[in-house]
Amino acid sequence: MNVHVQNSDYKELLIKAIRAKESDYDPQICMLRRPFHSPGYHTSLTAQDYPTIHPTYPSLLYAVGLLNTEIAEYEERACDIIGRVLTLQDREQSHDTYGIWPWFYEEPLAQMAPPDWNWADFCGKELLLAMLRHGHKLPESLKRRIHEAVCCASDAIIKRNVGPHYTNIAIMGAFVTLIAGELYERKDYADYGLDRLEKLQRYTAKLGTFQEFNSPAYSIIAIVELSKIHTYSTHSRAKSIATELLDLVWRMVAEHYHPSSRQWAGPHSRSYSTLLNNRALSFLQIATSNQIVFLNQWDLEYDSEWFGSGIQCPEAYVGLFTANKKSDLSQLYYRNEETGFVKWADTFLTPTYTIGVFRHEIMWNQTRGMVAYFDNGEHSTYLQMRCLHDGYDYCSAVLQTAASSSQLLLGVNFLTNGGDTHPNLDRIQGKIAATDFRIRMEFGGCLERVRLEKQGTKAHVIIDGMVLRFESVYAVFEESEETQSPCEEELFSSLAGWDWEISKEGDIYGLDLIIHRGEKRTIDFMALNKAAFLFSLSIGDLEGVHPQITLLEEADQVTARYVDDIADRATQQLTISLKPNDKHPN
Repeated sequence: MNVHVQNSDYKELLIKAIRAKESDYDPQICMLRRPFHSPGYHTSLTAQDYPTIHPTYPSLLYAVGLLNTEIAEYEERACDIIGRVLTLQDREQSHDTYGIWPWFYEEPLAQMAPPDWNWADFCGKELLLAMLRHGHKLPESLKRRIHEAVCCASDAIIKRNVGPHYTNIAIMGAFVTLIAGELYERKDYADYGLDRLEKLQRYTAKLGTFQEFNSPAYSIIAIVELSKIHTYSTHSRAKSIATELLDLVWRMVAEHYHPSSRQWAGPHSRSYSTLLNNRALSFLQIATSNQIVFLNQWDLEYDSEWFGSGIQCPEAYVGLFTANKKSDLSQLYYRNEETGFVKWADTFLTPTYTIGVFRHEIMWNQTRGMVAYFDNGEHSTYLQMRCLHDGYDYCSAVLQTAASSSQLLLGVNFLTNGGDTHPNLDRIQGKIAATDFRIRMEFGGCLERVRLEKQGTKAHVIIDGMVLRFESVYAVFEESEETQSPCEEELFSSLAGWDWEISKEGDIYGLDLIIHRGEKRTIDFMALNKAAFLFSLSIGDLEGVHPQITLLEEADQVTARYVDDIADRATQQLTISLKPNDKHPN
């Protein structure tokens, strides 16, 4: 089965993108060579020991892109790359890592910490695309090896059997197994892939959205992978499901786009960049057939992954990208069927700014649980709330919010069994060692016409005349009398509120509340009697009527009530636990 897709409009952009990688190709290894980069987990390599590495998945993407150019001189290189990457797959069925690849040529699977099982999905789909589009011109020996590798990857995907909550991998795994089944006449694979797609459809329909909610990175991946299923599958039911899910994700994207700041409104369940990068802007421009324009055609950052995928925003949603919006969106995005626990996202869009918050969520590096975007003289300024452990987002901090479009209550308390840098891979076991531990209101993007002022527990941030009023309303971080050491100076205390500090690091401003700074200290959350923080944020005229905040502390919780006369006496109320606990918000 060879599939040909018309992409004449973007062939020049594809060739440009492929030629830009020319200097990255290493003919000795037959893979791309890149500067070392990692999110801080899965790999045990460091930039100090390995300043450059040869990544597997990006190399396969490059190989398929080479083939897609249909330039004859690139075919041999593409085959060399595919052949090299195939040698790195684990083919031993008795291994836990059977069917997957390492991230890097330099790091065997056994050395990873831990291996990334998603690589069966990521690498498997690229091998299938090479066969679907270019199998007719690949050497027979290489086609046999690809067939074997895809079957091993499909076996690994089926064995792992990721649920529909893991949106992008659920879709990718469905693509690999469904298309592998159709291409190689493996009914078991095809049946599994279709069943997995149907489970995702049912799960998503019941929830009303993807559990990987409103993620700029993964919504784009979902669109691309669902578009591939619609384009390449021969099964009418698979095409129908893909169409339904594409409509859902495009509606979510369009509803959350904020035209005046040119940003994707939050909150974001997973994100790698608080501001939209040129790749994401290019995707939106291409997918809307240039009906919204961010860049001139030749400056588009084209991803070879998009070529031949059939991506296209439904015409019904294109207008939402330019509409001057004033709307409030609330969405249930998580439900635990056993416990009944649910999680909600709130988004408030106004003509000049947008705020997105999760009502209850961990504050890890990939989550934007409280993020706002402001139109700053036709540029964008962002606000993101973070909890930082030695400069990195701390996963065991839990954000809780109550919000309207002009006023917010923001609470932070702590887990005792969560992760440090990742929700699952580095559990803290109740303790962390830290030289710096702080809560930050971070401002980035355009910092012209941005001014920060602070006075004790209160602070003002002015963005092109728009005033944001912050107050540290309540702060407690104290050990119980039983666990305090008589020889150790108490570093933490309980006060009505802690003072703000203003910091400047590179191209960001921080409005910081410092919990600890100085010598390395073990913070034992199990020994803390109370640990919680409450902040208020009001957006509006500095000279206007100030909101009224009342606090009630009783037992092991504190409740804040926030009334703003400006906003028709809108009221927000938030109650948070004062004691660190193991109640992970899922």
